[in-house]
Amino acid sequence: MTDLKLFRLDANGQDIELRGSTVALEVELQRRIEAGMEAMLGIRFLASEYPTGPWHRGRIDTLGIDENNTPVVVEYKKGSDNGVLSQAVSYLSWLESAHHEVEALVRKVLGPEAAESIDWRRPRMVCIAASFSHHDRVAVQRLPERIDLVRYRVFEGDLLSLLLVDSSPGSPSAASPRRNRERDAAADSMPATPVVPASAGPSLVPDCLRDLYAELDDALTTWGEVEVASLRHYIAYRRLVNVASVIFRPKHESILVYLRLDPETVTLEEGFTRDMRGIGHLGTGDLEVRLASAPDLEKAAPLIRRAFEAG
Repeated sequence: MTDLKLFRLDANGQDIELRGSTVALEVELQRRIEAGMEAMLGIRFLASEYPTGPWHRGRIDTLGIDENNTPVVVEYKKGSDNGVLSQAVSYLSWLESAHHEVEALVRKVLGPEAAESIDWRRPRMVCIAASFSHHDRVAVQRLPERIDLVRYRVFEGDLLSLLLVDSSPGSPSAASPRRNRERDAAADSMPATPVVPASAGPSLVPDCLRDLYAELDDALTTWGEVEVASLRHYIAYRRLVNVASVIFRPKHESILVYLRLDPETVTLEEGFTRDMRGIGHLGTGDLEVRLASAPDLEKAAPLIRRAFEAG
């Protein structure tokens, strides 16, 4: 992946490249990202320097829950560190053994509803560092854990850039608590609620929506590196954060797409687009787009483009 370059115009209208650097102290990067991690990474903060006990013998830099209700461990490196991936595997292993402990923490910080909604199937590790080696990127693709490699740079004027270098979707864990499976089954049985099965993929899309979804999937994955994550109630299309969420409504022969886009910047059309701010819904994103046909998707294409350009 090519380096991200930033430029500014000088007084003569010439582009001057801003030279990126690293932080003086690792804790500077940690504190800044923790203060704005929901906007930067789509992660709600739970704890800092969280101890993992005598067996794993470590302290997690930042522990959080992402916008898809998945537990996330965030680790920071001022420069580069060849041990970051072994650390990631160790901390994700700790997460698998600490369900009750993490649920208690979520309940305390975010409330009981958030604790009941935790999705334990694919915990995430986000590694933020100044650089990663070629071997790091190859290893991420070979590991079964879900790991994101994010490169940072700081620039004059208090600018901070985050670039997703590589990402592994990981393998779903079979160790979900029983009460979560019971809740999933109850949700799946609700006829009025549009639900995507936990292992959703093209083969499990409702027959009446298969062709439309295939075209939608093409439209959502044409914007470079996009991870497609099949979650409990929807399919997320994400980079560092969710850019789009897809929900099937077979009874209405339509697909709902929630885009990470400000509804105030869109001319809303009844029956096609809707402002979802303040309205509870499955998936993430403030703009709802309803698709029932190929012409609907064609009309939605500029909105999809804007969402990915902004994301």
